[in-house]
Amino acid sequence: MAKKVVQLPFIQSLDRGLTILQAVATSKQPVNLGELAELLNVDRSSAFRLAQTLRRRGFLSTPAGRKDYILGSAIWTLSRQYDWSNMLVRVAHNELKALANGLNETAHLAIREGKNALFIDSARARHVILVAGQTGEFVPLYATAHGKALLADANEQELKAIFGGGPLQKFTKATIKSFPTLVKECVAIRQRGYALDEAEFIEDVRCVAAPIRLSDGVIVGSIGVSAPASRFPKEHYPAYSKRVVQCATKIGELLSESEDVADERV
Repeated sequence: MAKKVVQLPFIQSLDRGLTILQAVATSKQPVNLGELAELLNVDRSSAFRLAQTLRRRGFLSTPAGRKDYILGSAIWTLSRQYDWSNMLVRVAHNELKALANGLNETAHLAIREGKNALFIDSARARHVILVAGQTGEFVPLYATAHGKALLADANEQELKAIFGGGPLQKFTKATIKSFPTLVKECVAIRQRGYALDEAEFIEDVRCVAAPIRLSDGVIVGSIGVSAPASRFPKEHYPAYSKRVVQCATKIGELLSESEDVADERV
């Protein structure tokens, strides 16, 4: 059967309004009307009506004494009411179980919470000896594969903003202790697509984890497997990392619906 790619129907004004929200949300400075008009390729009056509609519903706001736009309180309210971690668990749980069953090792799903990674779901291996790490547990970002996967896109300035200027706490002899080393590690993770934990947080425990990215590249979580070093020799890294990256990619695809096209079998 052949596939035909068809254009999804959409409402242009709604699409433009959402484009405004994305632009304002990703801008480091308030966005003025001229910038919105240029972004949408419309005249200023049309951009003004769209922006004012969003402002009327509380999705945009204007700083006191200014005429440009920032996000409004309605965005904050929605973000507080929506439990992203529960949604991520629902989407990723079957893939998490498949990863654990396929490698017969404990698998975890994590998100970033401040300076830590938070395990929000796990799937157990069938081994008698299991690794530590329970759902609801916090682990340090810089000393774990899950945490480093969540930090993959961070630069030195962002890392220092997260951890402060002081030295990084040492957990084992393998723990990363300096920002230059952590920066190099983040670059390596971006290049290869996964992070490793060489007994950096817990002695004799290894882990491989990959960042879960949306279609725009934003990291929203991490997924990986952990095992005692005796059962997880370095020779397993290529095969395990391949499975973990495939799993992270699949979850990212499930989270990210296509914006432009749909496949229709004919």
